[in-house]
Amino acid sequence: MLEESQGASTMEGPQLKHVPPTAAHHLLSDAPEVAPSELNDTVQSLPSNAVKDLLSQEICARCIFRLFGVQGHIYSCSLLSSSTMSYIIGGPTDLSGDTMDSCFRKCENLSSSKDPKCDAKLCSLCLGILQFKFSCDTRTQLNKNTPDAVAVLIADMVREDGHQIDSFSLEVSVPPVIVENDNAIQSYMRTRYGAEPWFQEKLHFGCVSTKDALKFSIVYPLENLLGCKSNMNSFRIRLTCGLSNSSKGARKCPEGDKSCKRIKTGLDNGVGVTYDSMVSHIECSDSSKVESNLDGEKPFNSLLEMSSKLCGMFLEKVIGPCHFTVYCCRAPIYFGGRYLKYSRNVSQTRWIIDDERMGEASVEEIIGENILQRCHGDSYKFHAAGREDIDVRMLGPGRPFLVEVQNVRLVPSDSFVKDLEKLINNLESKLVGVKNLKLVGSHGWNVMREGEAEKQKQYAALVWISRPLNDEDLQSVSSLKDLKILQRTPIRVLHRRSPLEREKIIHWMKIETVAGSSQYFLLHLCTQAGTYIKEFVHGDLGRTHPSIGTILGCRAEILQLDVTNVKMDCFLP
Repeated sequence: MLEESQGASTMEGPQLKHVPPTAAHHLLSDAPEVAPSELNDTVQSLPSNAVKDLLSQEICARCIFRLFGVQGHIYSCSLLSSSTMSYIIGGPTDLSGDTMDSCFRKCENLSSSKDPKCDAKLCSLCLGILQFKFSCDTRTQLNKNTPDAVAVLIADMVREDGHQIDSFSLEVSVPPVIVENDNAIQSYMRTRYGAEPWFQEKLHFGCVSTKDALKFSIVYPLENLLGCKSNMNSFRIRLTCGLSNSSKGARKCPEGDKSCKRIKTGLDNGVGVTYDSMVSHIECSDSSKVESNLDGEKPFNSLLEMSSKLCGMFLEKVIGPCHFTVYCCRAPIYFGGRYLKYSRNVSQTRWIIDDERMGEASVEEIIGENILQRCHGDSYKFHAAGREDIDVRMLGPGRPFLVEVQNVRLVPSDSFVKDLEKLINNLESKLVGVKNLKLVGSHGWNVMREGEAEKQKQYAALVWISRPLNDEDLQSVSSLKDLKILQRTPIRVLHRRSPLEREKIIHWMKIETVAGSSQYFLLHLCTQAGTYIKEFVHGDLGRTHPSIGTILGCRAEILQLDVTNVKMDCFLP
């Protein structure tokens, strides 16, 4: 049951930055762009022969950067492309910054106008991911194949979903085949360029992964759009790039083809990679066939040529772009506190039998639904330290509980939580109340569970006995301390509980007489957790022994029961 309070509309959360859609492009234009001179210097620092070789194998500019271990915000440069890289490698080196920028942009425009198909080619290494060429659904459609376009898309989704954030964590998932592609191209480069002086210097630390390169490309414009920094935060932006069944080409060895062999490429230094290849499917002319010398070894030039062809063969052949999805979510947040139940017709959790509700409401719904609605979350889970029957009230300091809320849009502040507690306590029905509501970490679950098995509980039971109560009864009951009783599983719960015999302890008892009646009294008692109080009073046909009936030597019945204290240290003031 969810109830509205008159003051509910005035509750507000923390005021965190929202990005209006019209401001996105202005924010990007204000962001510091990578200077053309920086791009030029970075490309010029790479070995030109290796860069030209990789470009000829349809490997994109960002993949070339990551193969040489380049890191940082240069991946987000809007001018970075294969055509720009080709121009820098073959062009003049003494241009000014403005001239470089103009030349780079003209180079891009000229390349697109000359060969429209050129821009449609997908990188054979990253499968088009670092070219930002994706197959998207309607919500994640890109206007341009640039890092800025992806950042604007993500920022718009965060805004549309209503998230309030002060930082974010960027997570990336790419197809596993990209790792295989990386291994193949690195093995090829090791074979072809391992003897050159620059190789150890440039490739000593290994290449940057496609995941990290994609993060480098997007995180800087995204930080500017969202107005906050990227770190290990509870708010996660998850980018998933996956191959559809129709997007990848087959790379299988034909059945019965005996020429399919295992070839090991790479050096004997523990970093070589073993591949299954189809040697007979390598197309080469008679003049380029591998021949053996007098020592039975293959000439080095022939090995290079063969390695080059094998490299192209091992790279995953892609027919179409990867499918791109964006998912924004926040790690669960936890509200801890103590609840009170004032009604004898309210269950702890939602109770439905044969499509019929038992009771008029539940503690779970009254507390959980109000928290969920105000935090704008997706769902919630309610946990409590034990439970009471639907006809038993929960009084005193209350029972510890925890509400886990998934993917909240509004991040609650301390004042927000206090207002939320007031809202629940001021509901018109007055069925349930809360005390000491506060935000707790995921450790709150452990705190609540640690003392659950050892906790003590206090009760107040209204009891009727078949004879008048006398002073000796009061004395005999109050003198019993740490009384051990044996309880077999009660008859009323045998349909859902195992038939066991349990030993429990009644720590103390006290009788409070009722004015005007000699057969009714209030029994106050403190027991070990898990004691069945109703059965301890009436004996459950002898299944609980001793009981109040056997102690007083008469018939005893319980009419009402309240829990007055759950003695645990968690969620106290």
